[in-house]
Amino acid sequence: MANQASIETRDVRLWYGEFQALKGIDLDVSRGRITGLIGPSGCGKTTLLRCFNRINERYDYVRTEGSLIIDGHNIYAPDVDLIELRKRVGMVFQRPNPLPISIRDNVLYGYRLHTPKAERSRGAEDEALESALKSVQLWDILKDRLGDRATRLQLEQQQKLCIARLLPLKPSIILMDEPCSALDPDATAKVEELIRQIAGEFTILIVTHNMAQARRVSDECVFMLIGEIVEHGRTEDLFIAPKDQRTADYIEGRFG
Repeated sequence: MANQASIETRDVRLWYGEFQALKGIDLDVSRGRITGLIGPSGCGKTTLLRCFNRINERYDYVRTEGSLIIDGHNIYAPDVDLIELRKRVGMVFQRPNPLPISIRDNVLYGYRLHTPKAERSRGAEDEALESALKSVQLWDILKDRLGDRATRLQLEQQQKLCIARLLPLKPSIILMDEPCSALDPDATAKVEELIRQIAGEFTILIVTHNMAQARRVSDECVFMLIGEIVEHGRTEDLFIAPKDQRTADYIEGRFG
Protein backbone atom coordinates (compact mmCIF):
# COMPACT_ATOMS: atom_id res chain seq x y z
CA MET A 1 0.00 0.00 0.00
CA ALA A 2 1.07 3.63 -0.45
CA ASN A 3 1.38 4.61 3.21
CA GLN A 4 4.44 3.72 5.24
CA ALA A 5 3.94 0.32 6.85
CA SER A 6 3.63 0.06 10.63
CA ILE A 7 3.48 -3.75 10.45
CA GLU A 8 5.11 -6.01 7.88
CA THR A 9 4.58 -9.76 7.85
CA ARG A 10 6.57 -12.08 5.61
CA ASP A 11 5.66 -15.76 5.18
CA VAL A 12 4.01 -15.95 8.60
CA ARG A 13 2.76 -19.46 9.32
CA LEU A 14 1.06 -20.70 12.46
CA TRP A 15 0.04 -24.13 13.70
CA TYR A 16 -2.29 -25.18 16.52
CA GLY A 17 -0.73 -28.57 17.15
CA GLU A 18 -0.92 -30.32 13.77
CA PHE A 19 -3.49 -27.89 12.30
CA GLN A 20 -2.05 -25.09 10.17
CA ALA A 21 -4.17 -21.96 10.74
CA LEU A 22 -2.03 -19.43 8.83
CA LYS A 23 -0.34 -20.24 5.53
CA GLY A 24 2.38 -17.85 4.42
CA ILE A 25 0.90 -14.46 5.32
CA ASP A 26 2.50 -11.48 3.57
CA LEU A 27 0.93 -8.21 4.66
CA ASP A 28 1.86 -4.54 5.04
CA VAL A 29 -0.36 -2.63 7.47
CA SER A 30 -0.38 1.12 6.86
CA ARG A 31 0.69 3.37 9.71
CA GLY A 32 -2.01 5.54 11.29
CA ARG A 33 -4.87 3.91 9.40
CA ILE A 34 -7.67 1.48 10.23
CA THR A 35 -7.30 -1.92 8.60
CA GLY A 36 -10.25 -4.30 8.70
CA LEU A 37 -9.76 -8.08 8.71
CA ILE A 38 -12.77 -9.81 7.16
CA GLY A 39 -13.62 -13.35 6.15
CA PRO A 40 -15.76 -16.32 7.23
CA SER A 41 -15.49 -17.91 10.67
CA GLY A 42 -12.36 -20.01 11.01
CA CYS A 43 -10.46 -18.26 8.22
CA GLY A 44 -7.63 -17.09 10.54
CA LYS A 45 -8.57 -13.43 11.18
CA THR A 46 -8.33 -13.55 14.97
CA THR A 47 -5.30 -15.83 14.86
CA LEU A 48 -3.49 -13.30 12.66
CA LEU A 49 -4.57 -10.41 14.88
CA ARG A 50 -3.16 -12.19 17.93
CA CYS A 51 0.18 -12.70 16.20
CA PHE A 52 0.79 -8.96 16.41
CA ASN A 53 1.15 -9.05 20.21
CA ARG A 54 2.13 -12.74 20.40
CA ILE A 55 -0.84 -13.53 22.61
CA ASN A 56 -1.28 -16.82 20.74
CA GLU A 57 1.74 -18.06 22.65
CA ARG A 58 -0.24 -18.38 25.86
CA TYR A 59 -0.90 -21.87 24.51
CA ASP A 60 2.09 -24.21 24.42
CA TYR A 61 0.77 -26.12 21.40
CA VAL A 62 1.05 -23.05 19.13
CA ARG A 63 4.03 -22.78 16.76
CA THR A 64 4.74 -19.70 14.65
CA GLU A 65 7.23 -19.24 11.82
CA GLY A 66 8.14 -16.31 9.58
CA SER A 67 8.98 -12.66 10.08
CA LEU A 68 6.70 -10.06 11.68
CA ILE A 69 8.17 -6.57 11.79
CA ILE A 70 6.62 -3.82 13.93
CA ASP A 71 8.19 -0.37 13.72
CA GLY A 72 11.36 -1.90 12.30
CA HIS A 73 11.78 -4.74 14.82
CA ASN A 74 11.08 -8.45 14.34
CA ILE A 75 8.77 -9.23 17.26
CA TYR A 76 9.52 -12.96 16.97
CA ALA A 77 13.23 -12.42 17.62
CA PRO A 78 14.41 -14.39 20.68
CA ASP A 79 15.35 -11.30 22.68
CA VAL A 80 11.95 -9.55 22.41
CA ASP A 81 10.46 -8.40 25.73
CA LEU A 82 6.81 -9.48 25.60
CA ILE A 83 5.79 -7.01 28.31
CA GLU A 84 7.21 -4.12 26.32
CA LEU A 85 5.66 -5.46 23.13
CA ARG A 86 2.19 -5.60 24.70
CA LYS A 87 2.58 -2.04 25.97
CA ARG A 88 3.14 -0.89 22.37
CA VAL A 89 0.48 -3.18 20.91
CA GLY A 90 -2.73 -2.91 22.94
CA MET A 91 -5.77 -5.14 22.53
CA VAL A 92 -9.54 -4.73 22.87
CA PHE A 93 -11.56 -7.93 23.09
CA GLN A 94 -15.05 -8.98 21.93
CA ARG A 95 -16.70 -8.46 25.29
CA PRO A 96 -15.77 -5.51 27.50
CA ASN A 97 -13.54 -6.75 30.31
CA PRO A 98 -13.21 -3.98 32.91
CA LEU A 99 -11.67 -5.06 36.19
CA PRO A 100 -14.04 -5.21 39.20
CA ILE A 101 -12.45 -2.11 40.70
CA SER A 102 -13.06 1.63 40.39
CA ILE A 103 -13.16 3.52 37.10
CA ARG A 104 -10.03 5.42 38.14
CA ASP A 105 -8.11 2.27 39.04
CA ASN A 106 -9.16 0.59 35.79
CA VAL A 107 -7.77 3.37 33.62
CA LEU A 108 -4.55 3.57 35.62
CA TYR A 109 -4.05 -0.18 36.07
CA GLY A 110 -1.56 -0.71 33.26
CA TYR A 111 0.11 2.65 33.88
CA ARG A 112 0.81 1.75 37.50
CA LEU A 113 1.95 -1.74 36.55
CA HIS A 114 4.51 -0.54 34.02
CA THR A 115 5.66 2.77 35.52
CA PRO A 116 8.19 2.64 38.39
CA LYS A 117 6.73 4.01 41.62
CA ALA A 118 9.48 6.63 41.86
CA GLU A 119 8.35 8.07 38.53
CA ARG A 120 4.66 8.28 39.45
CA SER A 121 2.86 11.07 41.25
CA ARG A 122 -0.75 11.90 41.98
CA GLY A 123 -0.54 14.75 39.49
CA ALA A 124 0.87 12.53 36.75
CA GLU A 125 -1.83 9.94 37.40
CA ASP A 126 -4.57 12.58 37.33
CA GLU A 127 -3.24 13.91 34.03
CA ALA A 128 -3.06 10.43 32.47
CA LEU A 129 -6.54 9.58 33.73
CA GLU A 130 -8.18 12.74 32.41
CA SER A 131 -6.39 12.53 29.05
CA ALA A 132 -7.42 8.90 28.51
CA LEU A 133 -11.06 9.46 29.43
CA LYS A 134 -11.27 12.59 27.26
CA SER A 135 -9.84 10.62 24.34
CA VAL A 136 -12.72 8.11 24.57
CA GLN A 137 -15.40 10.76 25.24
CA LEU A 138 -16.05 9.65 28.83
CA TRP A 139 -14.49 12.40 30.94
CA ASP A 140 -17.51 14.68 31.16
CA ILE A 141 -19.77 11.70 31.92
CA LEU A 142 -17.57 10.00 34.52
CA LYS A 143 -15.39 12.71 36.10
CA ASP A 144 -17.64 12.84 39.18
CA ARG A 145 -17.96 9.04 39.38
CA LEU A 146 -14.33 7.95 39.28
CA GLY A 147 -14.71 5.93 42.47
CA ASP A 148 -17.62 3.88 41.10
CA ARG A 149 -17.06 0.26 40.17
CA ALA A 150 -16.36 0.02 36.44
CA THR A 151 -18.44 -3.13 35.98
CA ARG A 152 -21.58 -1.07 36.72
CA LEU A 153 -21.17 1.02 33.58
CA GLN A 154 -23.24 0.46 30.45
CA LEU A 155 -21.63 -1.97 27.98
CA GLU A 156 -20.77 0.82 25.55
CA GLN A 157 -19.07 2.77 28.35
CA GLN A 158 -17.27 -0.38 29.51
CA GLN A 159 -15.83 -0.96 26.04
CA LYS A 160 -14.72 2.67 25.76
CA LEU A 161 -13.15 2.33 29.22
CA CYS A 162 -11.21 -0.72 28.01
CA ILE A 163 -9.83 1.40 25.17
CA ALA A 164 -9.02 4.20 27.64
CA ARG A 165 -7.10 1.71 29.80
CA LEU A 166 -4.61 1.22 26.96
CA LEU A 167 -3.87 4.89 26.33
CA PRO A 168 -1.67 5.82 29.33
CA LEU A 169 0.80 3.20 28.07
CA LYS A 170 1.09 5.16 24.80
CA PRO A 171 0.65 2.26 22.36
CA SER A 172 1.39 2.73 18.68
CA ILE A 173 -0.97 -0.06 17.60
CA ILE A 174 -4.42 -1.06 18.86
CA LEU A 175 -5.85 -4.47 17.99
CA MET A 176 -9.64 -4.88 18.12
CA ASP A 177 -11.26 -8.31 17.99
CA GLU A 178 -14.97 -7.86 17.17
CA PRO A 179 -15.15 -4.90 19.59
CA CYS A 180 -18.87 -4.27 18.98
CA SER A 181 -20.15 -7.86 18.94
CA ALA A 182 -21.65 -7.57 22.43
CA LEU A 183 -23.21 -4.13 21.83
CA ASP A 184 -26.62 -3.02 20.59
CA PRO A 185 -26.85 -0.92 17.39
CA ASP A 186 -26.81 2.44 19.22
CA ALA A 187 -23.79 1.51 21.32
CA THR A 188 -22.08 0.06 18.23
CA ALA A 189 -22.51 3.38 16.40
CA LYS A 190 -20.92 5.26 19.32
CA VAL A 191 -17.94 2.92 19.54
CA GLU A 192 -17.47 3.09 15.76
CA GLU A 193 -17.50 6.88 15.99
CA LEU A 194 -14.81 6.69 18.66
CA ILE A 195 -12.68 4.36 16.52
CA ARG A 196 -12.85 6.82 13.63
CA GLN A 197 -11.97 9.74 15.95
CA ILE A 198 -8.81 8.13 17.32
CA ALA A 199 -7.71 6.93 13.86
CA GLY A 200 -4.49 8.58 12.79
CA GLU A 201 -3.12 8.74 16.30
CA PHE A 202 -2.83 4.94 16.30
CA THR A 203 -2.54 2.13 13.78
CA ILE A 204 -5.74 0.13 14.28
CA LEU A 205 -6.54 -3.39 13.15
CA ILE A 206 -10.13 -4.54 13.59
CA VAL A 207 -11.56 -8.02 13.08
CA THR A 208 -15.23 -7.92 12.16
CA HIS A 209 -17.85 -10.25 10.70
CA ASN A 210 -20.05 -7.22 9.99
CA MET A 211 -19.53 -6.17 6.36
CA ALA A 212 -21.35 -2.88 6.88
CA GLN A 213 -19.11 -2.10 9.84
CA ALA A 214 -15.97 -2.94 7.88
CA ARG A 215 -17.10 -0.58 5.14
CA ARG A 216 -18.01 2.22 7.57
CA VAL A 217 -14.96 2.07 9.79
CA SER A 218 -11.89 0.82 7.91
CA ASP A 219 -9.60 2.63 5.48
CA GLU A 220 -8.23 -0.63 4.10
CA CYS A 221 -9.58 -4.18 4.17
CA VAL A 222 -7.95 -7.60 4.14
CA PHE A 223 -10.09 -10.54 3.01
CA MET A 224 -8.92 -13.89 4.39
CA LEU A 225 -9.96 -17.41 3.48
CA ILE A 226 -8.68 -20.71 4.91
CA GLY A 227 -5.59 -19.19 6.51
CA GLU A 228 -4.54 -17.13 3.50
CA ILE A 229 -4.93 -13.53 2.34
CA VAL A 230 -7.04 -13.42 -0.80
CA GLU A 231 -7.15 -9.66 -1.29
CA HIS A 232 -5.95 -6.47 0.40
CA GLY A 233 -6.77 -2.97 -0.73
CA ARG A 234 -8.58 0.26 -0.03
CA THR A 235 -11.92 -0.56 1.55
CA GLU A 236 -13.87 1.33 -1.10
CA ASP A 237 -12.08 -0.50 -3.91
CA LEU A 238 -12.43 -3.91 -2.28
CA PHE A 239 -16.18 -3.52 -1.77
CA ILE A 240 -17.01 -1.83 -5.07
CA ALA A 241 -14.61 -3.57 -7.44
CA PRO A 242 -12.96 -6.63 -5.84
CA LYS A 243 -10.21 -8.17 -7.93
CA ASP A 244 -10.83 -11.76 -6.83
CA GLN A 245 -14.11 -13.58 -7.45
CA ARG A 246 -13.91 -15.16 -3.98
CA THR A 247 -13.89 -11.69 -2.42
CA ALA A 248 -16.94 -10.72 -4.46
CA ASP A 249 -18.74 -13.92 -3.48
CA TYR A 250 -18.10 -13.32 0.22
CA ILE A 251 -19.08 -9.64 0.19
CA GLU A 252 -22.26 -10.45 -1.69
CA GLY A 253 -23.19 -13.14 0.84
CA ARG A 254 -22.71 -16.21 -1.32
CA PHE A 255 -20.78 -17.97 1.47
CA GLY A 256 -19.49 -17.39 4.99
